[in-house]
Amino acid sequence: MKKVVKFGGSSLASAEQFKKVGAIIRADGTRRYVVPSAPGKRFSEDTKVTDLLYTCYRAADRAKFQAVLSEIKSRYQEIIEGLDLTFSLEEDFQVIEENFQKQIGEEYAASRGEYLNGKIMAAYLGYEFVDPAEMIRFDGNGQFDAEITELLVQKRLDGVETAVVPGFYGAKENGEIKTFSRGGSDVTGSIIAGALDVELYENWTDVSGVMVTDPRIIQNPKVIDTITYRELRELSYMGATVLHEDAIFPVRKAGIPINIKNTNAPDDPGTMIVEDTCKKPPYTITGIAGKRGFCSLFIEKSMMNSEIGFGRKVLGVLEEQGISFEHIPSGIDTMTVFIHQDEFTEKEQQVISGVHRAVKPDYMELESDLALIAVVGRGMRSNRGTAARIFAALAHANVNVKMIDQGSSELNVIVGVRDEDFEPAIRAIYDIFVETQL
Repeated sequence: MKKVVKFGGSSLASAEQFKKVGAIIRADGTRRYVVPSAPGKRFSEDTKVTDLLYTCYRAADRAKFQAVLSEIKSRYQEIIEGLDLTFSLEEDFQVIEENFQKQIGEEYAASRGEYLNGKIMAAYLGYEFVDPAEMIRFDGNGQFDAEITELLVQKRLDGVETAVVPGFYGAKENGEIKTFSRGGSDVTGSIIAGALDVELYENWTDVSGVMVTDPRIIQNPKVIDTITYRELRELSYMGATVLHEDAIFPVRKAGIPINIKNTNAPDDPGTMIVEDTCKKPPYTITGIAGKRGFCSLFIEKSMMNSEIGFGRKVLGVLEEQGISFEHIPSGIDTMTVFIHQDEFTEKEQQVISGVHRAVKPDYMELESDLALIAVVGRGMRSNRGTAARIFAALAHANVNVKMIDQGSSELNVIVGVRDEDFEPAIRAIYDIFVETQL
């Protein structure tokens, strides 16, 4: 059995955290491929190393450049000394300083946090260090090339029993460093797991799994024990952030489960993310997530339903203005388009005049400062009255529902509310499905 284990920045922020990680890896001989992030915050007012690297790279003033670089060096040296390693990053820092002065790219700068942490981790564990620039490939346009990457990973790690592969970055064919979006170490771990067809991908962080909802809104929400890829995809899209949403695809393709675990509480079972399961969820819903910052465009026209191409023409106006839409609930004579408000505001008048020209509506109305909430769960398919319970909970909390939309998969219900009602709505839904289970 082989596992890929990825550790987040908070898990590797200090020597003490490194020791916890080392103990976790050594406790299970199947944890053979380790993907580290850059050091995160040691305390709430601290700065992540990746942010320091950006600041250093962008520093026009030589004195400031050296000051920030010294701060970065000291962060790593503190970890090295705390682990009692006879190991030096001096040569690596010389190369980094030269490349920063040449301004070879911000993505190179950002990637060095993981690169240096990977060097320390490999020395600490006695594992082979493998630079992902050798095998995680992006094409000339900066798009990740999954097919070539899989072949390169299999070739490079063939016969390598244990390895540390830094997360977050790879390279184009010409050697130029390219990063994933922030949090992309999750993606690296998933890529390695999928390419090597391991039995399990463990993603270690600072929480004991995926929570039913945002802990900033609900104090100590329940942890989800098992969730499917599809459910997590829905929750991630609507704002849940435990795992980078692109990390799902490489392992899902190979049918490999992901286990979200807590570095600071390693005995907690965490959350298993699987392709599918016969396990009955403890609640009707699996999770609640949401996003703020939407507006709606309400369009009314008599006999709209019989006018062929009406919806296409409206969406064509948005396309012309480079605006995407989120949801389109509709009736016989009405249609509402939910749009990201920050995308829409600057072009609202062009859209309004464009819709008038395209479909000649009887009436139009804009509403701003809206939020969307997704209630997600495979258990909703087999339980009647889920939407009614959502309405009842929101009515009891005096929350006015602006829109409701259920997907054909019966996996999620999307509710639109005023921005000011966002948190009360989530509390009400959580209470009725999880706390009281009425």
